[in-house]
Amino acid sequence: MPAQTTDTILMIRPVSFGFNAETAESNAFQQQLALSQAEIQEKVLAEFDAFVSKLREKGVNVEVIEDTVSPPKPDAVFPNNWVSFHPDGTVYLYPMCTPNRRAERRTDIIESLKSRYQIQTVKDLSPAETENRILEGTGSMVFDHLNQKVYACLSPRTEKSLLVEYANMIGYEPVIFTSLDGNGGEIYHTNVVMCMGEGFAVICLDTIRDATERKLVEDTLKNTGNEIIDITIEQMNHFSGNMLQVKNTEGKTFLVMSQSAFDALTETQRANLNRLTEILPVAIPTIETIGGGSARCMMAEIYCPKKQSK
Repeated sequence: MPAQTTDTILMIRPVSFGFNAETAESNAFQQQLALSQAEIQEKVLAEFDAFVSKLREKGVNVEVIEDTVSPPKPDAVFPNNWVSFHPDGTVYLYPMCTPNRRAERRTDIIESLKSRYQIQTVKDLSPAETENRILEGTGSMVFDHLNQKVYACLSPRTEKSLLVEYANMIGYEPVIFTSLDGNGGEIYHTNVVMCMGEGFAVICLDTIRDATERKLVEDTLKNTGNEIIDITIEQMNHFSGNMLQVKNTEGKTFLVMSQSAFDALTETQRANLNRLTEILPVAIPTIETIGGGSARCMMAEIYCPKKQSK
């Protein structure tokens, strides 16, 4: 049975972080700040480096790769959208919605990781971009590995037929729904709405307006033995759904979330989560505000087995 969590994370240290006008069309979370590019970059690097340090202090392996200067990639700090690494040594590359994010797919990163991880096959789904069939990795999809389910809310970033094809490829059952924000707009990524941990799910059920779809999601979570931690739309707006459970080399688990997400939770919700895992908040206000993504988006899990050192 595949593990739900991994002790190894890929993170990309950005060099051209900024407001992405192309992605803002489908991401209502992005906001501009009255800062110079130099000020933004300084703040973002400080937030990024402190995040990496916190993970490493807890015993989590973090593979930090430097972003490349050219071409500029304002969202390079969010690698989970373009790549995923699987226990059988398969790496998937994903079709991205906007042209300026497609440059984030870097085969040199995968080649570099091959020296330390058992990477057998690279499956490139990006040609689907020519047909505008988009599936943005673990932004579009939230996996319950223990029960072979993949949860996905449809949006311009998550195309239904490609999602179903992908689920068939990996042998998972798709659980498909639509999530709407407080203004009735489609929420761009599933990992903003929900996260899966070992035996629990944090999810904003209020975003699923269709009663049949909501029942499907609730029943699937309950029938697979997952405790539901329900959050409000207001909490989701503070990225309380954008979390990732990781573990350290001793197997101790941590639920990584932004400080904003943590602050938005109630005492009861925090207590329930702390009963299940250790909460690990990280302060990333500049990245969240300008990028419209949070802690989970910054981490691409590496499930590929490590090579034995000689």
